[in-house]
Amino acid sequence: MPPSMADLDAAVIRSVILDLIEERGAGKTICPSEAARAASPEDWRGLMKTVRREAVAMALDGQASIMRKGKPVDPLDFKGVYRIGLPTGEVGDGEGA
Repeated sequence: MPPSMADLDAAVIRSVILDLIEERGAGKTICPSEAARAASPEDWRGLMKTVRREAVAMALDGQASIMRKGKPVDPLDFKGVYRIGLPTGEVGDGEGA
């Protein structure tokens, strides 16, 4: 039986995101819903805010990049559809699109 959302803490979500982006490799990204589904296939929708929060924290820590339209963005200033990848070494362009 999959873990309940209450059992999934930030460290678990971070671990799932990191595993997925490392598996995908440099220059490739994952959809946030992939991380949520991997963490809890039954209740993944309820994890989407947690995935976003942890992806932003990971980007701020240099563990990941938040991408929009194939370009890194400022993790504190982006809206809409995004993807998560390995760190690019580039500073977010601050568009926040």
